[in-house]
Amino acid sequence: MTDGAQSPDNWASNREHLEVEVPEGAVDPKLTGRRLSGALQGFGQMWQKTYQVRLDGADVTPEHVIAEWKANYGEFWPDNQHFYAPIAGIEPGEVGVINASQGPITLSTGVMVLYADERSWTYMTPEGHVFAGWVTFSSHEDADDVVVAQVQLLIRASDPIFEMGFKFGAGRIEDRIWQHTLRSVASHFDVDAEPTTEIVCVDKKRQWKNFGNVKLNLAFRSMGRSLISPFRGR
Repeated sequence: MTDGAQSPDNWASNREHLEVEVPEGAVDPKLTGRRLSGALQGFGQMWQKTYQVRLDGADVTPEHVIAEWKANYGEFWPDNQHFYAPIAGIEPGEVGVINASQGPITLSTGVMVLYADERSWTYMTPEGHVFAGWVTFSSHEDADDVVVAQVQLLIRASDPIFEMGFKFGAGRIEDRIWQHTLRSVASHFDVDAEPTTEIVCVDKKRQWKNFGNVKLNLAFRSMGRSLISPFRGR
């Protein structure tokens, strides 16, 4: 988040449960009624991941970068990832729906906009998401006055199944998503640049008290829906 003054209007209002309006064409993630889940509610080791790309040579300001990023957010994702932006746009309290395809399986989930201003915004994950925590998108000027676009995650795998997945390659898939996103953002401003990646393990401990999160795993529901759907209508 930015270092400037923050208004209460920049934050989502407190809520017990999510309410989700599913856009036409999206697979319903069934998030209505679920709670938000920060890193304290997750299971696995806690990681801070920071991805940056320098927009060297682009005639832009951080505010311009964020405005364009919000307006075109879904277009910067890989082809097998689809983000359905909220009708009201990326504004505090709004929920976006995510459909991510891996082979024949479509994982349907979403995120809520926790915070948004002219230089940043933050998503928070719901119960059952692959990871529990926050994803912050921001832009700033570095020491050389070059504008930088950044994605920073503070996350834990939500449950033991997802933690195992991260150990066997899901973490690298997550890295590639955000690296692709930042390359696309740079390309949007006619910059050919390779993102940097910094990964720090903040807490090596697993939170065994949250082992039961596995019952909320959205991948199980998505997998069942994908396997059943070809037989519907027969």
